[in-house]
Amino acid sequence: MWNEFKQFALKGNVVDLAVGVIIGAAFGKVVTSLVNDMIMPLIGLLLGGIDFSGLHVKVGSAVVKYGNFIQTIADFLIVSFSIFLFIKLFNRLRKKDEPEEEAPEPTREEVLLEEIRDLLKK
Repeated sequence: MWNEFKQFALKGNVVDLAVGVIIGAAFGKVVTSLVNDMIMPLIGLLLGGIDFSGLHVKVGSAVVKYGNFIQTIADFLIVSFSIFLFIKLFNRLRKKDEPEEEAPEPTREEVLLEEIRDLLKK
């Protein structure tokens, strides 16, 4: 059982996934700080100094903090857009590194089928 676990845990995909999760968490913290410390204060300034995190409504003894919800939605949108841009850039760089594959020559069978198709069209 121990050997099976070692084989599973040390597979390249599992290690790559672990690295991806760790980097993703760190990237999420950076973007969250960007949102909380830089973007949202500027948006609040543009909207007349509104701080979304302080918005709430009291219903009886309960407090509904809809400002935190707005803040979380803004965080999500900015984080997901940032990750989208990062992945788009990564894919573009990866495509440049990969050589373009040429289309393989058609097989004899494909050539014959194309000729038959062309004859049938006529």
